[in-house]
Amino acid sequence: MRIVFLGTPEFGVTVLKALLESRHEIIGVITRPDAPSGRGKQLVAPPVKQFAKEQKLKVFQFEKLSRDGVETIQKLNPDLMVTASFGQIISKEILDIPPYGILNVHASILPKFRGASPIQTAIMKGETVTGVTIMKTELGLDTGDIYSIKTTPINPYETAGELSKRLADIGAKLLLETIDEIEYKGLQPQPQSHVQATITKKITKEDVRIRWVKSDNEIKNLIYGANPSPIAYTETEDGTLIKIYEAKLTNLPNTQEPEGTIVAPTSNKKGVFVQCGQGVLQLTKLQFAGGKEMDGASAINGNKLKLGQKFVSAY
Repeated sequence: MRIVFLGTPEFGVTVLKALLESRHEIIGVITRPDAPSGRGKQLVAPPVKQFAKEQKLKVFQFEKLSRDGVETIQKLNPDLMVTASFGQIISKEILDIPPYGILNVHASILPKFRGASPIQTAIMKGETVTGVTIMKTELGLDTGDIYSIKTTPINPYETAGELSKRLADIGAKLLLETIDEIEYKGLQPQPQSHVQATITKKITKEDVRIRWVKSDNEIKNLIYGANPSPIAYTETEDGTLIKIYEAKLTNLPNTQEPEGTIVAPTSNKKGVFVQCGQGVLQLTKLQFAGGKEMDGASAINGNKLKLGQKFVSAY
């Protein structure tokens, strides 16, 4: 098939690469505009654009596809379009262009976790299973009929970044299988249950501020769901900001200390342990503002943190 691909981040690169290595012809790649990044706010191309340029594919960038990209897609005249983490709602005018429609590779088991942050949200909510859905794109937000689903367990200490890579691989393979089923066997999609649908939103910095009043498991899930971005964080009572990349559950009993307090067995060898609303959590990888990532023991040895110190507990 002649395919136009739409995507932006690394998740999309994996799917695009699979399509490129298949029997299909990629006649165009559409992605978001370059965006400012880093302290210098220099414009940086999306990962999909970078990869597509390396492969000498035709690349188009639109601030708003449904307003600016209709004529371009009409001229490309694709048999099928595929989206993977593209990040824009697509108009009916565009939906009607390809005879085989538009397939979306969505990183959840729809109708659960529609929207912007299905991978992060699944981890943060303590889900043990997730997956990838190949759906027919419609006007609504991930509301289209479902062609296929592939599930996978979520590992207890798997970051959102690690899970995203796994789901991208699963989704790329499932997409190719689904296209074959559609083209050669006339596979028809099945409607979603809109009653059971849940919606996710973009994860903000405020969403990942640690609330120590929560349980150790809830905080652990927040930390791994926020890694690699935007990274969970806390603050000491003197205002020092600390990013938390990794943490481990412990079997330690609750102490009498308030939530957010660094408690025993915190030591130079064992690292940092914090009393939560329920349970004691071990911080295993953290970073002070302006510094490098370090393990908990290094934070104690460098006198950056100490037994009895308290983190501010947001409510």
